[in-house]
Amino acid sequence: MNRRLLSFGMMFLVIGCMSFGMYRIAQAAQLTVKVAHIKSAPAGLDDPVWKNIQAVSISMEGRDALSGRKETMAAKAAYTDTDIFLLFKWKDPTRSVTKQSWIFNGINWKHLPGDEDRLAILFEITRISKFATRGCAVTCHSPPELSKDQWVLATKNAPEMGDLWHWKAARSDPYKYADDSWLTIPGLLGEYDPNKQSGRRSDAGSGGDIKNEVADKSKPRYMPGPTRSGGDSGVLPAEDAVEITDYTIFKPGDVLTYRMPRKPAGSRADISAVSRYQDGGWILMLYRKLNTGHDDDVIFDPKKQYSFAMGLFDDAGDDHSKATEPLTLKFLKSDRNY
Repeated sequence: MNRRLLSFGMMFLVIGCMSFGMYRIAQAAQLTVKVAHIKSAPAGLDDPVWKNIQAVSISMEGRDALSGRKETMAAKAAYTDTDIFLLFKWKDPTRSVTKQSWIFNGINWKHLPGDEDRLAILFEITRISKFATRGCAVTCHSPPELSKDQWVLATKNAPEMGDLWHWKAARSDPYKYADDSWLTIPGLLGEYDPNKQSGRRSDAGSGGDIKNEVADKSKPRYMPGPTRSGGDSGVLPAEDAVEITDYTIFKPGDVLTYRMPRKPAGSRADISAVSRYQDGGWILMLYRKLNTGHDDDVIFDPKKQYSFAMGLFDDAGDDHSKATEPLTLKFLKSDRNY
């Protein structure tokens, strides 16, 4: 398969040395993120326990419009007897959370430029042939002779399943979670690819987002209601929206959310997220149960190692990403507490 056609753009990864605040950085030749055992869950991004855990420096290289651009991410991992915690830090010159918001110019509604920052992580639920050595290349069915709109993200064989974690700065972060989905063989027209068959499926439950638009897509349909249940001042959660009945109330320069996040529930809400944008970059902690009890999630057994790969998206809604080759998640023994 032509590697430039990977769905996440998974290309090159090296382990090196970088500055990660007060963190100690590992200088290693192996593509391994070690998971340290801790006695209790971190209280947040600044919990002192993180200072005692060694970080792995991961270089990513861009593809398509980002070809030639590189990014370095620092990653740490920890687990308790019941939960796993992944901490990531990377530079990003802009905090991108608009996702094509609407703006009123006094006559018409238009979409603002800009998208959102995202991080995608794919783990194996069941063994995916060659994933450990080739990563997401084996889950993208994209022969060179096919146009981009015919590419399919899926596994090749029915027993193969992947667990896809997708943190989205505009569509999931307002509710402090990462969207949880899974990968299988191509099936019905996909939720994420409505015009073609896809292997990508949302976990059981609710979540995702709703497009705020009228039937002809010329203007927004919803505006903020009298109460707010989630999100920040720049985001309108779907649960807080009310239908617009009078468009004359808007004045030039008014902005409304286009992609309204929905409150997650069920297996789709398994992955919690805590994030902060500061000093020109993101710091993000993702965490969930080692065993969620759901068959659409990977079960983390500290006695085993797990293959995974990541894609980083800077203000992008498609596959303009910077990404890694395959990585390994290795749990350290529980008698080594921090």
